[in-house]
Amino acid sequence: MTERAPLFALEPVAPLRSLRYGPHPSQVVDYYGDSNGSEADTGRRLTVLHGGYWRERYDRSHLTPVAADLARRGYVVALAEYRRAGGGGGVPGTFDDVAEVVRVAWDGAPQTLLGHSAGGHLALWVAQHDPSRVGGVVAVAPVADLTYARRARLSDGAADELLGPDGDAAAFDPVLLPPPSAPVVILHGTEDADVPLEVSRRYAAARGGVLRELPGAEHFGPLTPGSATYPELLTALAELTEERGT
Repeated sequence: MTERAPLFALEPVAPLRSLRYGPHPSQVVDYYGDSNGSEADTGRRLTVLHGGYWRERYDRSHLTPVAADLARRGYVVALAEYRRAGGGGGVPGTFDDVAEVVRVAWDGAPQTLLGHSAGGHLALWVAQHDPSRVGGVVAVAPVADLTYARRARLSDGAADELLGPDGDAAAFDPVLLPPPSAPVVILHGTEDADVPLEVSRRYAAARGGVLRELPGAEHFGPLTPGSATYPELLTALAELTEERGT
């Protein structure tokens, strides 16, 4: 059995409040945790970017239990939605939205980014794009090498849907950009069938960061509360938020 079923079987959790950052239905951020906006202690602010290979049919709802669990552990969490391929996103909409989320989610204050899969790619990209607002990145199974993803036609050519079949990846591919100035921790399961471990190995070899390979873990395990690898996520977040104070 894959780890998709346990995560997607969890009941969605409603946020405490939401913020609209644009007129499109997908331009919204949901907040979990007791504090309001940028008044939160700097070490407790998390901005979460979901995956789904940048496609419209995948939204943030499956990460609401994770956001709620992290809030119960003392974090304040901004779970972001953004325009995706097939729903007004792709280049440039998806990237414009993620940049705007990081700019406004905490009233411009520093934050730690948690991104999964395509959201991990976006977290690495925006950390390089807007370094003053990003204190650290935890990327779980990130699609961190768009050139590789394109060549391998991961998820039936999802990178082409994001960039356009003739689009240039250079400005949007973390492995081709300078590494973020913020610390980066990458978690990737050895049994991931959605994003091959090789993608994270290639990124770490080219751009650094700390890569932690999780034996036996699949794509959703580190984001599933109660799973064997969920403590790895908690450890990575604690290391970045407590040591860096962001």
